[in-house]
Amino acid sequence: MNVKIFEFNPISENTYVAYDETKECVIIDPGCFFPDEKTLLLNFILDNDLVVKHLLNTHLHFDHIFGNNFIYEQFHLETEANKGDEFLLEQLPAQLQMFGFKNESAEIPRISKYLNENDVVTFGNQRFIVLEIPGHSPGSIIFYNQDAGCAFVGDVLFRGSVGRTDLAGGSHEQLIAGIKSKLLTLPKETVIYSGHGPLTTIGEEIKSNFYLQ
Repeated sequence: MNVKIFEFNPISENTYVAYDETKECVIIDPGCFFPDEKTLLLNFILDNDLVVKHLLNTHLHFDHIFGNNFIYEQFHLETEANKGDEFLLEQLPAQLQMFGFKNESAEIPRISKYLNENDVVTFGNQRFIVLEIPGHSPGSIIFYNQDAGCAFVGDVLFRGSVGRTDLAGGSHEQLIAGIKSKLLTLPKETVIYSGHGPLTTIGEEIKSNFYLQ
């Protein structure tokens, strides 16, 4: 499986396009905010003749869903996410205002399919298993691809850190418990694609992440 990483919007959010030899792909957390970012994402998909099968969100904080409506306009795909974060869509104007973004009257993205623990998302020859790890947000989920040896974890886990838990519905205790029981039990070589910052591995976080000791 191939993974294209984009760093988008003023929050430096990581947007991922995962695809394989079949040319089918998924877009994970489209954070494209500026017009040139939307063009960059679209051109990558078109230039590589990719067929977008799913729009996946690890969670629904504003910086991870800036591009959801754009993806819907281009590919007629609505987000697939956990129901626990649906309230964040309703609070989107307040989220934007809190972080200093203009409260524009854009249409609020909608969830077309709820994803829950152990659900499977398929495209091409790939298989993502959904794991629920609340704490950063109530509906935070990760997408684990066992065959490819990687997991897309949103803002659950970072290189040397963990997600903030001071936002609506956050819980530090839940987050740490979920990371330890569902992520740190994965093979140590598992590559972690986070919502912000560089790649890491499970083994590296077990060894050096202060928050998980």
